[in-house]
Amino acid sequence: MRKRNTESLGDVLKQYFEENPFFRRKIAESRAVSGWKQLLGNMINSYTTNIYLRNNILYVSLSSPALRAELQMAKDRLIAKLNEHAGMPVVNDIIFR
Repeated sequence: MRKRNTESLGDVLKQYFEENPFFRRKIAESRAVSGWKQLLGNMINSYTTNIYLRNNILYVSLSSPALRAELQMAKDRLIAKLNEHAGMPVVNDIIFR
């Protein structure tokens, strides 16, 4: 016997994650970190040795000092693009190492 009030598993999970702010924020943080490669491309990603987000600060380790200086000048635009990609403001600052 089939129930009439059924929903797909994808819809139920989507609703659960949207209603739970902790999971929604964690997913947005994950999107911001993964967005680094998508937004900046393979060339810059090839110089990126480590990237992680802690306390709304994105830490990016780069192997090129010249690239580090160049990205430092574009930090505000990068923060805006990463937050837009994440869907909510999760990156307040970027520290290049």
